[in-house]
Amino acid sequence: MNVLRKSKPIPLLKFSLLMSGVCMLLYNIPFFAFVCAHADMILWRRIILIAGLAVVMLALNFLICYLILFLLRHVGRVLIAITHILSAAGVYFVVAYHVMLDESMLRNVFNTRYSEASGFFSVWLWLTILVLGILPAIYVLAKKIDYGSWKRFGASSGVSLLICMVCALANYNQLLWFGTYDTELGGLLMPWSYVVNTCRIIAQDRQRNVEEIPLADGAFTDDEPTAVVLVIGESARRANFSLYGYERETNPQLGRRDDNLYIFTAQSCATYTTGGVRSMLEAAPTRQLHEILPNYLSRMGADVSWRSNNWGEPPVHTEYLTLAELRKAFPSQDDGKESVMFAGIKERILSSKSNKVFIVVHTTTSHGPLYESRYPDEFAVYMPVASNIGNGNSDTEGIRNAYDNTILYTDHLFNNLLDTLASINGWHTAALFVSDHGESLGENGLYMHGAPMNIAPREQYEIPFIIWLDSSYRPSAITCQPTEVIDQHYVFHTVLHLMGLKSPAYVAEHDLLNDGMF
Repeated sequence: MNVLRKSKPIPLLKFSLLMSGVCMLLYNIPFFAFVCAHADMILWRRIILIAGLAVVMLALNFLICYLILFLLRHVGRVLIAITHILSAAGVYFVVAYHVMLDESMLRNVFNTRYSEASGFFSVWLWLTILVLGILPAIYVLAKKIDYGSWKRFGASSGVSLLICMVCALANYNQLLWFGTYDTELGGLLMPWSYVVNTCRIIAQDRQRNVEEIPLADGAFTDDEPTAVVLVIGESARRANFSLYGYERETNPQLGRRDDNLYIFTAQSCATYTTGGVRSMLEAAPTRQLHEILPNYLSRMGADVSWRSNNWGEPPVHTEYLTLAELRKAFPSQDDGKESVMFAGIKERILSSKSNKVFIVVHTTTSHGPLYESRYPDEFAVYMPVASNIGNGNSDTEGIRNAYDNTILYTDHLFNNLLDTLASINGWHTAALFVSDHGESLGENGLYMHGAPMNIAPREQYEIPFIIWLDSSYRPSAITCQPTEVIDQHYVFHTVLHLMGLKSPAYVAEHDLLNDGMF
């Protein structure tokens, strides 16, 4: 660093050109690889497109770097250095996990806890950040810069802006192609992918209503004791449930039940947790923050409890219990994983002062990358397993084995819940299992989830949707078995039916058990 400080100052023009070139060569190879793979056009047009994009990228990055450093000086150095480190981390995840840093993925990042994020830490990640991020950042912070005059600043900025405009006009006939892949290109363009999408998320969150818009009041149609439990599965994809025809017996316990167990063909409304969970809890698709299901039921007089080992749900204004709190309350029922999430549910229902009880259990059972860590040893049926999806390129079978073991554990947990509910005398009890989204396990080189819905593979949105009713439940409720594919919005209206809540928000067409009772 001292050598850099003692060296001859570099003109800001050259320094900004250098930073622009470094940004393109170190962080944007996946961007150009995507362009090459998807530019379905004759060779000379493809060459012009790629060359034009390279020139625009160089000119735009030069312009922004030049502006930031000339106007902000030392603060600008810090900002440029930070972008190098963040871009290094970003390109690692793009290459290693085949993700795109679009708005959906950035929301996932902001809703990720350290306990989950630490599963991605590896030697290769830290080495990438060191070589591609920290070393360039040190150069930015230590190198002497000759900032030049305002006259030179105006001329350099004008020329770079003119180059951007000329190249953009030269590729005007490719607007349709850009429109087709705008999400993908924006999610791969460093550092703009995470900078622009972060600003977009902040702006959207600030504009969102601080308080929920209340739904119209409803009323319970009876006083019969009723308890409904909604289990929100995490990253559980339909393709790996034997209930849906998977060749492995991943649902041995649920598959042997001979009571009222119903399965539906469903897909998620998003490929990330926040979007999927919100779709289950809202009455209809909307960008506004309307009252969600647990808050609405609570306001109508039901006793509502939310149990979570996850995150990403809209604001919940009811009893909210974390995994740590449940472990403290039920230490003898803690297997070190998620069985404690279901502890004491029978007692919680019977001790309620209300005859309408709704419980949500938000799990994290099949979330990557460390599938092997999600289940107890006795559920390690399929072996050998890969310890991390970072090994996926060389051990896709190990990834599949570990993931299938999480489904076995999910089957066990949900089946035990059904046995518990069936043992409660004098109550109508029901349970739903719906996943927030699916999961990629290496198909077409993709892992985990979060791809934009318009290009997401079916593994990321085809989900299980299961309903169980105890033998004492209203016979009229068991009526509908739709053949069409449903989505997560059916949860809201089906739960209203199960709870016996007549409401203006209820939509019969989205009630899986609709019998015209309302």
